[in-house]
Amino acid sequence: MPTSRRLLLVNGPNLNLLGIREPDVYGHETIADVETLVERTAAEHGFEVRSVQSNHEGVLIDAIHAARGDCAGIVINPGGLTHTSVVLRDALSGVALPVAEVHISDVMAREPFRHHSYVADVAVVHVVGRGVAGYAEATRALIATLAG
Repeated sequence: MPTSRRLLLVNGPNLNLLGIREPDVYGHETIADVETLVERTAAEHGFEVRSVQSNHEGVLIDAIHAARGDCAGIVINPGGLTHTSVVLRDALSGVALPVAEVHISDVMAREPFRHHSYVADVAVVHVVGRGVAGYAEATRALIATLAG
């Protein structure tokens, strides 16, 4: 079991628009709903959560780097950076913390450019297409991985 009882929740670009942007794809829950869900799920297992959402890649990378000091793992929905960002992938790999990748929609059933994830090979947990509830599933699976 890790010594830290904190997880980092990372939400990438445009996820601040949850509940507004394409509700037929992403649902009606907001980013605040997502953060509350992950906090409650983590608390069930004795973990706390630090959350970050940004439309700026560097902000996300800085938060990932800072997690080295006080987090046991990372739950991340990189948004569109999933398909484009080698540097985000390298940041996740570089901190050597277990990663759970989550996507609200089923990216494999969408446009072909969404089928590749730069994060996939560094994540130990993958939850795709389960809506916002997928965040809870990813959090539980990550904590189970941490418990060994």
